Amino acid sequence: MPKIPVEQLKPGMKLARPLMNSSGMVLMAEGTELTESRISKIENMGVDSVFIDGPSKPARPKEDLLDALERRFAKTAGNPQMSLIKKAVREHIEAMYG
Repeated sequence: MPKIPVEQLKPGMKLARPLMNSSGMVLMAEGTELTESRISKIENMGVDSVFIDGPSKPARPKEDLLDALERRFAKTAGNPQMSLIKKAVREHIEAMYG
């Protein structure tokens, strides 16, 4: 669930978390589909960003993450437990990029 700046909101997106005011009152429920009108209301509330349904896009290219993974685990090459952790992290990185 990515956190999106209000200026990047588009109709059809859905809130992943409820939008609340400073006293905790829910202004828009989780799952609310955004329309032009609702986006304008969010902007008028002075909200900076909201959480939107959907997968977050990684901030770095896949190759950068895999290179960093190799560097971080370079000193643990003979450790079976660390190899399992490295494998799990590699699989997670691969899954993030489809």
